[in-house]
Amino acid sequence: MFTHSFYSNLNLWFQEAGACTETVPYPTILADRLNLVEGNRQVSNPSLRTAETRIEICLNETAVYERCPLLSWPQGKKMAYQKVNADQRAPGHSQYLDNDDLQATALDLEWDMEQELEEPGFDRFQLDGAENQNLGNSETGDLDLDSIQPATSPKGRFQRLQEDSDYVSRYPRTTPKNSHCNIFRFSKIFCTLTLLFILGIVIGYYARTKCPSLDPSPGMSDPQLYQEILKEIKAEDIQKIFRHLIQLSKSEDDTEFAEKLKVQWTSRGLEEVQLFNYSVLLSLPGSSPNTVTLKNSSQCFYPDGQPCDQEPRKDPSQGLLYSYAAYSARGTLEAEVIDVRYGTAEDVSRIQVMKNVTNRIALLKLGKLPLLYKLSLLEKAGFGGVLLYVDPCDLPKTTNLSHSPFMVSLNPGGDPSTPGYPSIDGSSRAGRSDLTRLLVQPISASLAASVFALPKERDQTDTCRPLQLPHDEIRIVTMKVQTVTEYKTLTNIVGYLKGASFPDRYIIVGSHHHSPYGYNGQEWASGTAIITAFIQALMLKVKRGWRPDRTIILCSWGGTTFGNIGSYEWAEDFKKVLQKNVVAYVSLHNPIRGNSSLHPIASPSLQQLVAEKKNFNCSWRTKCPEANLSSVQMQGDGDFFINHLGTPSLQVVYEDLKTLEGPSFLSEALFPVRAAEIEELDPLFNLHETIAKLSGEVILQIASDPVLPFNALDIALEVQNSLKGDQPHMFQLLEMASHLRDSAELFQSDEMRPANDPKERAPIRVRMLNDILQDLEKNFLVQQVPPGFYRNILYRLDEKTHQFSILHEAWEQEKLHLSNETLQAALSMVLNSINSAQVYFKAGLDVFESGLLGKN
Repeated sequence: MFTHSFYSNLNLWFQEAGACTETVPYPTILADRLNLVEGNRQVSNPSLRTAETRIEICLNETAVYERCPLLSWPQGKKMAYQKVNADQRAPGHSQYLDNDDLQATALDLEWDMEQELEEPGFDRFQLDGAENQNLGNSETGDLDLDSIQPATSPKGRFQRLQEDSDYVSRYPRTTPKNSHCNIFRFSKIFCTLTLLFILGIVIGYYARTKCPSLDPSPGMSDPQLYQEILKEIKAEDIQKIFRHLIQLSKSEDDTEFAEKLKVQWTSRGLEEVQLFNYSVLLSLPGSSPNTVTLKNSSQCFYPDGQPCDQEPRKDPSQGLLYSYAAYSARGTLEAEVIDVRYGTAEDVSRIQVMKNVTNRIALLKLGKLPLLYKLSLLEKAGFGGVLLYVDPCDLPKTTNLSHSPFMVSLNPGGDPSTPGYPSIDGSSRAGRSDLTRLLVQPISASLAASVFALPKERDQTDTCRPLQLPHDEIRIVTMKVQTVTEYKTLTNIVGYLKGASFPDRYIIVGSHHHSPYGYNGQEWASGTAIITAFIQALMLKVKRGWRPDRTIILCSWGGTTFGNIGSYEWAEDFKKVLQKNVVAYVSLHNPIRGNSSLHPIASPSLQQLVAEKKNFNCSWRTKCPEANLSSVQMQGDGDFFINHLGTPSLQVVYEDLKTLEGPSFLSEALFPVRAAEIEELDPLFNLHETIAKLSGEVILQIASDPVLPFNALDIALEVQNSLKGDQPHMFQLLEMASHLRDSAELFQSDEMRPANDPKERAPIRVRMLNDILQDLEKNFLVQQVPPGFYRNILYRLDEKTHQFSILHEAWEQEKLHLSNETLQAALSMVLNSINSAQVYFKAGLDVFESGLLGKN
């Protein structure tokens, strides 16, 4: 395969080196294969083999390896010759390899084979007939191959010399060319790795800026984290959601709309959303509007003052059909009309002294006291019917509702056909459809003024004069109430965001949605839009790995205008679970009622938290004047949670200052509010954004703080403030309230403060502490209260009333010498509530002081 001269020179090189044998035939020293590579061509001669040695000759390589490694290859050569080792070597040959003189001489020998490789014809190889090639010109052609013995070292001479410690010092070698190549290769590798490292840094930087980073831990309580969530709530987003919800509300069925709202929530990432359907008894308007007819002139009027001989407007927004009292008695009553003003106990007592009121019709102003309470007084007095209106002097000047009819509900809460239990399939149904024996009909202020010849509401000085029927005039009217009752399906939409640490503790956020039955206002869209925007912001953070400690339940209730039916039925359905697990309720019921004052209402235990968040969230974009943060009865779906579960609750609304200064409970009149009116009050939706962020931060802190942010001492202080005054029978109550305050202070200092320190915080003690805070308000639930009054006595009637509601009304009745028993019963209920809270605090302190848990 190779030229003759190549093998001759190869043999000569071995002889001159003296490192192997005096005469070494080149076929013998070849290994089992001799490879010669030129360019992309490779030629093999498998016939040239021995079992002892292998030589590889590579024309394109630079390193030199040989059988006798004492030889150094001259730099700049392009040929490699390697001896890879033999199993044995005959002892007779060791003298040559171990001879120091020969080895020293061999180190200086150079064999330049480039000239041989460059000879003409060497670049072509004979592939065919390689085994029969004539080798007769070789000097060693007749050499006996069996005389060659392998090396005796099992590792080969090259490795054996490397293991000799004196090898380098005794026989210095010139640096082979491959050292330079190794440096060059190392430089290339180093540069490549450096470029990859820099590229990785650049990619990582942009990936961090564009891709969301995972939050460190679910359930982490961090004000900065709350702000990251809340900054995603934007006024323009709420506005878009608001307008979209108005379009969706054109559905004719409550369940159909609920399905659409469910899609809105799930599309924003909420993991679990369920629909709860309840078949309930609704009081609906009849086929034609209710009427009021004057006897002396036979003039007939619709509730808004429009004469009956004119074709009634069919647009539901005009409210002719929808101006009625839900669950009123039905029928026709002709009787004298008696002005009872606001219908307080004093007003009714005064009228009873003056006139026979049996089966008469009362002309009643809305406000000052709950409507149900005033109707109970009128029914007890013997009245047969009520014409209800709102005095324009009680409304802001900017509000003109004189000609507007409205709706009221006489339902205290829930499905009237299933009082106290849920309206599920198979439940027994009560036979009653009317919740009062009174015929009740709301009318506009303009109708009241024209029909009964009331004086003009404003004189020449623009001073508002309250409407009042002259005592010496007799007005006889016929009122006709023709409502109907039907069973309808109401749907609640309930979404869940499960907590990471305490999934069995619930913070419930509630609003209500459009109802296709009866009342047709659109103010519901504000609260539902805020909840939807909050879900959107919340789920963006959840997708990055964060979760609150406690479960957040987001609800949109059905049937609110008929007496909070949806929330009552769902809460009654899950009452046993909620009694133990619900932590707080946040209401977003009709949050935009004006635009001049932010009005937060909260349980005493939540007032400090709400005050902190109010100051933080109010900015130059919104109007946040100082408002009186108080615990007063609130409108909306929080009723069951406050009065039956004793749940700490919160509601934040925007209202007009005039409304706050005027009589309370005017919001019981449901005037249809159009979407355009909401956008007039808040054209940029900045007020919506403020309420969403304020309520949202409270929700997040309650859901994620290790210790519930409830202030036990504030409850004791509220109790003391509610007992101020010069009324009799107060000494014992004040003494009990003082003990309650002492226990609350001790509880606050000994248990709550250490629990808020992470160094002293023990999980089991924190859990027990939270259970005490969560159930504290349950001690103030009383069994019997006047209709329309809260069973939770921590909530007062209004801003002007500073006493417990039941005590305030009992004292009013005692002044009229109506009933001493009512006062005694009220005093007993308040005393028992304070005592229950005192015992509750003491029991909690005793448990913490026991040695079972220790202090850590």
